[in-house]
Amino acid sequence: MSYRIGLGYDVHQLAEGETLWIGGVLIPHEKGLVAHSDGDVLLHAICDALLGAAKLRDIGYHFPDTSSEFKSIDSKLLLAATYRMVTEKGFRLVNLDATISAQRPRLKDYIPHMEAAISGVLDIDIEAVNIKATTTEKLGFEGREEGISVQAVVLIENADMVKLG
Repeated sequence: MSYRIGLGYDVHQLAEGETLWIGGVLIPHEKGLVAHSDGDVLLHAICDALLGAAKLRDIGYHFPDTSSEFKSIDSKLLLAATYRMVTEKGFRLVNLDATISAQRPRLKDYIPHMEAAISGVLDIDIEAVNIKATTTEKLGFEGREEGISVQAVVLIENADMVKLG
């Protein structure tokens, strides 16, 4: 069986007057993420992890922030398009694990909704999606509430091998 892992990392700045989308979920907060798209830092990190695992470059290559086509786009659409590229190359997602680093807002109550949104976009079992959140104990840009970062890792497998196995 052919397995590959991918690691994704993304960061967006927090600012007043912006909306806060994380994991496909709109979160009420006095600050939101600054970005060309909707700024969904979690979905962007997952996209990069998937693209990396399938050796399909990165999110900026496929969805450049210089293109008006992607201005204010819903990142769930980017995730769906990314996963389509991965499956067209013959792979399927086994599981994903991600960690969101944010001092505020507290995200634990939103995590089940994020996992449901992501599993829905990817059409996979929710048990294959694990999201965690942490603070940085007021250290760094996340701790100063200047931004949010996410690390995501995925495991994909060759879909043809699954059929043979």
